[in-house]
Amino acid sequence: MRKQKWKELADVSVTGYAAEGKALARVDGKVIFIEGAVPGDRVDLLLIKSKKDWAEGKVLRFIELSADRVQPFCEHFGLCGGCKWQMLPYELQLKYKEEEVKQQLGRIGKVDLPPLQPILGAQETTAYRNKLEFTFSNKRYVTHEDLKTLDQLTPEEHAALTGPAVGFHVPKIFDKVIDIHTCHLMEDRANGIRNFVRAHALEHGLSFYDIRAHMGWLRNLILRSCTTGELMVNLCIGHEDVAARETLLEALLEAFPSITSLYYTINPKWNDSLYDLEPTLYKGQAWVTEKLGDLSFRIGPKSFFQTNSRQGLALYEVVKEFAGLQGSETVYDLYCGTGSIGLFLCGKAGKVIGVETVAEAVADAKENAVLNGITHADFFAGDVIDVCSDAFFAEHGRPDIIITDPPRAGMHEKLVRKILDIGAPRVVYVSCNPATQARDLALLDERYAVDRIQPVDMFPHTHHIENVALLTLK
Repeated sequence: MRKQKWKELADVSVTGYAAEGKALARVDGKVIFIEGAVPGDRVDLLLIKSKKDWAEGKVLRFIELSADRVQPFCEHFGLCGGCKWQMLPYELQLKYKEEEVKQQLGRIGKVDLPPLQPILGAQETTAYRNKLEFTFSNKRYVTHEDLKTLDQLTPEEHAALTGPAVGFHVPKIFDKVIDIHTCHLMEDRANGIRNFVRAHALEHGLSFYDIRAHMGWLRNLILRSCTTGELMVNLCIGHEDVAARETLLEALLEAFPSITSLYYTINPKWNDSLYDLEPTLYKGQAWVTEKLGDLSFRIGPKSFFQTNSRQGLALYEVVKEFAGLQGSETVYDLYCGTGSIGLFLCGKAGKVIGVETVAEAVADAKENAVLNGITHADFFAGDVIDVCSDAFFAEHGRPDIIITDPPRAGMHEKLVRKILDIGAPRVVYVSCNPATQARDLALLDERYAVDRIQPVDMFPHTHHIENVALLTLK
């Protein structure tokens, strides 16, 4: 196999942003996508991938920094892959996200579009997440700069620098974890709990997980904090050790009495997913309660819920406005999850029917309906294509409005065909990926026109963007 020759480019001017937060430059007619740069930077680049019309580059050195840059507020910026846009003022982040929605819908969708409504920015740009998951690892990520100093350190300093870690995976490096001391994405109790567990583990000689060898006791720490003040902690361990587990959990409860739900999960698998595991309640209530407007939602350790509660409310208000409910409509909520969007619309809908493939989520949706005293919403487990039959419509009514909120991959083409066959007067399409949304809008163009478009920023300092589109039957 011939070794690829990487090419250096000198003094390249960064001119814009492209999809997924990558900066953009053009050299001799070729588009170059760059990570970590800002429009206005001048850089020397190393091309790590090069095709006929485009290439991917890595910054070797900065010649001149953009005047638009600001000082990142996190000590882990540049290593952690979470908040890649901290070096941009928030108003510019919003501008580039809005431009991405416009470009993706126009370039991929190629359908007639109304003017975009101005992007809806978040009121809180830090401490906005209600859920975080930290990973334990016996392999801490050490920077190239730190590696140069290892031979100058004392044995204690060397062990502290290269020892176990609890934090986030290094982007594109599956077996190394950045040891996080302060994360600004969640309220500060999350930092206190994570740092306490690390200190306790080191003091008591508890082993951190080795993902390559599939060994070690501490695996993950999952925290969920609600605007109600309730706090859920789930400690994931590789195997049962009653004495070590109870000592750690009791110490955690004593140090953080505000924990309202404390779980542990034994995970002997090679992967970290919880879907096929059963968390065990150690102390407290079985759920935490979150509020969206006047509604309450019970969230268990395996429940899905909007990760940004406050901005989630703003997103749902857009969906309600686009739906244009008058009080008698039948609403079908596809990919309904735990029913949050459908239940939010119940105050102005005649009936809400939710459909979701994950049976546990449907059970949560039904519980949330009871919790809020809602009797005109029902939820069904199964694939929309199979559930929404003529017999189902005869029993529950055909939809006046369809709400669809698919995962990043967008809707399956069979579901798009199903929506075209149903022919509801209005469809409100909520998307976390404008590229796949644009693809689906092109398919729906056969019968639907796009009437309104509203980008919503759910995740400040990242390149992620939500977009809501209102479609009306032609």
